[in-house]
Formats: sequence, structure tokens, C-alpha cells
Amino acid sequence: MKIKKAIFVVLGCISLGVGAVGAVLPLLPAFPFLLFAAFCFAKSSERLHQWFIHTKLYKNNLETYVKGEGMTWKTKIRIMVMVTILMSIGFVMMGRVPVGQIVLAGVWVFHILYFVFGVKSIPAGSVSAE
Repeated sequence: MKIKKAIFVVLGCISLGVGAVGAVLPLLPAFPFLLFAAFCFAKSSERLHQWFIHTKLYKNNLETYVKGEGMTWKTKIRIMVMVTILMSIGFVMMGRVPVGQIVLAGVWVFHILYFVFGVKSIPAGSVSAE
């Protein structure tokens, strides 16, 4: 059991590091990495989990989503633009693989529909700082 917790701690720390870089760099999405870090910390250590959910990084990027309140349109658009850019690169690189392009296009459409219709939108003032 201790090995499993150690693996979750390591994965959480790596994911937190990548998510922190993604919060600063525009091409790397922070949201999925920070969400994974929260999951890993919750599975590994209550102390680490409590520390993480009280960080500014968590509060600015995940708190309202995890609470089920939703996201601001600014956050939703930022995520959709980054995923669109990254998927476009993959789409272009799959020029000779039409099936891959079709699958990637389907994933992209699902992603856009999910963020537009599946994630609640909240007013910009509901988040402490973005």
C-alpha cells in the first residue's frame, strides 16, 4: 500500500510541476495536469491534498470547477484555444492518415461541445484571480 501512495505522490508532483509551467506558458494547458495532481494528492496523502487545495494555483484554475460551479468564459476559451492549436498541429502532421484526422477532428468537436455546453459558465467576478 505504501508503494501505491508513493507512486501517487510522485505522479502528483510531476503533474503539479507540468501544470505550474502550463499556467505560465500559453501553449501548455495547465488544467488537466492540475486536475490530475489534485486526484493523485487526494489518493496519496491528506496533508499534501490539503496543501494543494489551498494554493493559489489550485484556487485560480480548478476550485470552481471541482466544486461543480463551473468556469469563467475566459478560462473556457483559453482552454479551447490551446487544445485547438495543439490538435491542429497533430491534424496537419497526420496528412497521410485520413482516419487519424477524422478521429482527431471528432475528439476536437467533442471537446468544444463539452466546454461550451457541458461546463457551466460563471461570471468573471466569481473567481478570486485569473
